[in-house]
Amino acid sequence: MNDTYYEYGTAADRWDRAQLFFDAKEYVTAARILGGLVEEVPEQIAPRLLLARAYYHSARLSKAETELRAVLELSPVEHYARLMLGRTLERQGRDEDAAPHLRMAAAMSGDQATKAH
Repeated sequence: MNDTYYEYGTAADRWDRAQLFFDAKEYVTAARILGGLVEEVPEQIAPRLLLARAYYHSARLSKAETELRAVLELSPVEHYARLMLGRTLERQGRDEDAAPHLRMAAAMSGDQATKAH
């Protein structure tokens, strides 16, 4: 596939295409499409969050972390990004760094299972 395929169409076309690849578990391809979309509309949360998820599922954890932190800069109350950041940090073996994010995500969702003692 050449690069023009990833850049072809409107932002909405590329968003739909990225979601199709993500749903098909083609995370690397989805990330490639979403990367360009995020550059084009960096203030939008949905493409960044899906990009972070694509990175997470393709084990590119430092890239996932970067995108999740960018989402949280734009919207500190984005519960799912907070949860994903915690899980991403855990997956990197950074449990101590993950704990506050997981606690905050639990508090934001009302989930008392992860409540600090």
